[in-house]
Amino acid sequence: MTEQPKEPREGARRRRANVAGGRRHSHEVKVTPEEEALLLVRAEEQRVSIPRLLVESALSPQGETPTQRRELLAELFRLNRLVGSIANNVNQIAKATNATGELQPETSATFAAVRRVSGRIDDTIDRLAMS
Repeated sequence: MTEQPKEPREGARRRRANVAGGRRHSHEVKVTPEEEALLLVRAEEQRVSIPRLLVESALSPQGETPTQRRELLAELFRLNRLVGSIANNVNQIAKATNATGELQPETSATFAAVRRVSGRIDDTIDRLAMS
């Protein structure tokens, strides 16, 4: 099972949604080339614009942006589906093993998938704990 590249989230926006009456205040922030590079990387990781990244980061009381929170929740939903699929496979393997008394050929691959998903769950929990 290989890691899939991140695809744009359905309905996701890089920019913040428009608001009635518009946004009347603007702020100019000057950064060094190094800071600009870091901002570009972080904004690209979250697939948002730099202004949205700055506003969400500054206004977020938990130290994480709503975009990061949505990404973590989406990852948890993906992991939940994976665990359900693996549980189904384990159940089928157990049924076949009980019927034949022989170890099924896909057993080791299924348990390897369990270990990979467990690692992803641990990583996601760590990301949640750091935010």
